[in-house]
Amino acid sequence: MLLPHAKEREYRFKLALRMGLPIFALIIAFISHTLINSYETLQPTFYFEAILLLAFSIYFIFYLIYNGFNVRITDEISNTFTREYMYKYLQKELQKEDDYSLVLISVNNLNDINTTYGIKNGDKVLNRVVLWVNNYLKDKDIKNFPMGHIKGGDFILGLKGNKNRYKIILELMSLKAQELKVDDMEVQIIVTITDTTFSNELDYMVENLFEHQKDIKLSTKEEQLNPNELDSSVINAIKNRNFLISTQSIFENNKSVMKECFVKLKSSSGKILFPKSYMKVINRLGLMVDFDLMIIEKSIKDCPRSSDEIFAISVSPTSLRNTHFLVKLKEFINNNPNIKNKIMFILSEREYYSQINRYNNILKTLRDMGILITIDRLGSIHTSFLYLRDLDIDAVRFDSYYAKDIKNRNIVDGFNLMAHKKGVKTWIKKIENEKIKEFAQEIGVDYLQGKYLAPLEIRKTDE
Repeated sequence: MLLPHAKEREYRFKLALRMGLPIFALIIAFISHTLINSYETLQPTFYFEAILLLAFSIYFIFYLIYNGFNVRITDEISNTFTREYMYKYLQKELQKEDDYSLVLISVNNLNDINTTYGIKNGDKVLNRVVLWVNNYLKDKDIKNFPMGHIKGGDFILGLKGNKNRYKIILELMSLKAQELKVDDMEVQIIVTITDTTFSNELDYMVENLFEHQKDIKLSTKEEQLNPNELDSSVINAIKNRNFLISTQSIFENNKSVMKECFVKLKSSSGKILFPKSYMKVINRLGLMVDFDLMIIEKSIKDCPRSSDEIFAISVSPTSLRNTHFLVKLKEFINNNPNIKNKIMFILSEREYYSQINRYNNILKTLRDMGILITIDRLGSIHTSFLYLRDLDIDAVRFDSYYAKDIKNRNIVDGFNLMAHKKGVKTWIKKIENEKIKEFAQEIGVDYLQGKYLAPLEIRKTDE
């Protein structure tokens, strides 16, 4: 239960008692006085009426408890405190605590969500974001904190202690929120924090939060490129081999056996281009084959002779079905025989490729070269199930959704059993705590990956 829910019940209960108990006390006093002074002359109907009066007064008190004369301290949409009650609550907290922090969490694209998906879906997003924030902080042992809906997509949290205590946790939350989705709706969240070292006045602290938020929005806009500039930046980055590769270790039986590669392009001005922005451009300009070959070539060069670790690279299935790509890939492999069985391709696509025999022949050619094949996002995209059934592959990776909650245990267990029955290894990513790790090991998932096990490592790639 969220703290606002508990406070709502407490508030209504106290209100009901304050209103109902005096009435109840007067009734008891009246009945007691009548019994003492007129006991011998009372009619039998008095006792019946007294019982009815007591029953009615008890019912009246319970009615007040559950209805509270429609007085609300929580917002109906988000189930957080209303702005009025949140301000009263925070005023009391600031008077009690020497060190206190306020956090502003804003759904930055709420207006776009309301316009594109409708207001009801916008309300759903607000509710889910609140639950997501609550669960995230709860995992970090931050509980029973007040959270209020200030306006639109803006929420304020109150946390005991100065902001340095929460800075890293909130930075990690901002990074994790970059992948936050409600159903298929992408949610953009901005997080800012201030504390009593700035001011002890609530109004000044809130204003400071919104000023910080404006600065973040302005810096984000400055980093964005217009469409023409983005196109030229992507073309130049691929042409000049200007990119960054980060890797993350994947473990089997507590031993690092693979490294997944994550790619960011660099513009000529030094700005970093993330996959979310450049992949659409690459697809639109028909540069996917060149991009995939660039990453594979670099990964092959970086693959050490002495290590048995595998480089896992996301490759477009359309590239695999391109003749030029296959010719160049074979050339890379022949020139670097030491990388056999040290490269894995991670494949994912939404549309099922109907010429499945041709696809299998291509994968057989790749596997003969010593390249391992993984199908990604099992359990999210329907083609992943079909390809597990129809293709000769080495591994499947579960969609990251299934690593977020142990409640998905039976589903993941079923996926795991299904893959193993086909002789295919299984892989789960985004493991972020010990419980998920133990769960994955218990059901026999082969490959484990996540920040809890190993951080991202940046590799030098400039040539």
